[in-house]
Amino acid sequence: MTDGSGACSPPRPALELRDAALSYGSHRLWSGLDLEVRPGEFVAVLGSNGSGKSSLLRAILGLQPLTSGSLLVAGRPARRGSRRIGYVQQQRRLDPTTPLRARDVVRLGLDGHRWGIALPGRVGWPQVEEALEHVGALEYADMPVGLLSGGEQQRLRIAQALVSDPELLLCDEPLLSLDLASQRTITSLVDRRRREHGTAVVFVTHEINPVLPYVDRVLYLAGGRFRAGTVGEVLTSEALSDLFGAPIEVVRSGGRILVAGVPDSPEDVHHVEEPSR
Repeated sequence: MTDGSGACSPPRPALELRDAALSYGSHRLWSGLDLEVRPGEFVAVLGSNGSGKSSLLRAILGLQPLTSGSLLVAGRPARRGSRRIGYVQQQRRLDPTTPLRARDVVRLGLDGHRWGIALPGRVGWPQVEEALEHVGALEYADMPVGLLSGGEQQRLRIAQALVSDPELLLCDEPLLSLDLASQRTITSLVDRRRREHGTAVVFVTHEINPVLPYVDRVLYLAGGRFRAGTVGEVLTSEALSDLFGAPIEVVRSGGRILVAGVPDSPEDVHHVEEPSR
């Protein structure tokens, strides 16, 4: 892409929020949020329960209007059902009696938002096969999805999110209830996608230990406020103490980070590995 002078212009952001605010009645989740996510960038969204992480994803998905400000996805206003966005839900085991094969679950990423049954020849089975191959799930593509492990089911959710070749991938707590090996597999699959295809990633998580080696920036939401920047800029005693308005201690030792003292959110005390760069 070039500008009027013939020089190359930077690619458009996959996601732009300008002076964005979201409230429910008198309860403000966050305001004044400026965030720009470029193609291929991996942004982790952190914060305790109720801080507005999932509501941020709902706004990007076009399911929740902002209270004020603007939000663009690939240069266009957010809208429900956009194929520019892939969405990975929270990890939940599917019922063993679910009458779908693994490949059928992935296909829903192409036609699941439409009414009726896809017409013969209109289903993008080559795209489904490619998505299954990307996440290493071809060997169980024809198995009943309810019989697969939690990690295998989450691979399928990633394939489902990627089958439409989105520009932006949203992940909402995709590591819940997974063992450490599965967490590493899922995060490495997401990282591979963004590196090979330039897909931007917004990754909401409490399980940040497997994510931080891949993260470019962090958005930390707390008490109606936020802090955005690199891991080294956000996960510091000074930055988090200012964000929470209370003493927070961040200790680095042996390549790990301990964040302690987060008020009223014991689930949000992290033991995380410092990413290598």
